[in-house]
Amino acid sequence: MPEVTLRSTLKPDDPLVRDVLLGGGVEVLGRMPWSSNATFLVEVSDGDEVVTAIYKPERGERPLGDFPAGLWRRERAARLLDEHFGWSYVPPTEVRHDAPLGVGTLQYFVRSRYELTAFDLVGDDAYATHLARLVTFDVVANNTDRKAGHCLAGEDGRLYAIDHGLCFHAREKLRTVLWDYAGHALEVGLCDRLAAFSQDALDPEFADLLGAEELAALVDRARALAKRG
Repeated sequence: MPEVTLRSTLKPDDPLVRDVLLGGGVEVLGRMPWSSNATFLVEVSDGDEVVTAIYKPERGERPLGDFPAGLWRRERAARLLDEHFGWSYVPPTEVRHDAPLGVGTLQYFVRSRYELTAFDLVGDDAYATHLARLVTFDVVANNTDRKAGHCLAGEDGRLYAIDHGLCFHAREKLRTVLWDYAGHALEVGLCDRLAAFSQDALDPEFADLLGAEELAALVDRARALAKRG
């Protein structure tokens, strides 16, 4: 992909980002290299507001034996789970049915220090609490694909997490590079939140994104983690 200028006018937490991702015009800038599935860098614009985003269309997915087509649903569900925890590690992610290559997700493109991966961040006190929370997120989401490069050190100093298309399977499939936190106690108060997990407390959109068995397993994982502490 040729070098492009990133023109985002909004910060990730700006509430206008959601409006732009949902309603702005989408222009494909190029295909992202090294992605297993067809993934595109796009520019989404609505008037004077512009958001650079990552577009993952269902049409670009390679068939998998254990996950059904439509991995965009899991990308969106990951953002909803992150919002449920109130952590904002997963960049704003919205579903678009009218995007250039059909239905898929548009996710805010995070400017980050790309030379750093999770292996560099583990042991850095500035990221310790956030990585521990991300591990909790991955256990509850049953992340099957937490690679080191999926943890981003944002230029704003924050931790971000991307690539959640292989999450929320009903069967245990946790696969991660973040084993440094195995055996660590959960932070104070988090056990109570996990123990209180229920489908009724989750955003109703989850039911449109995941199957009934997957939703039940999501709740079971949260409660089981609370018991282990």
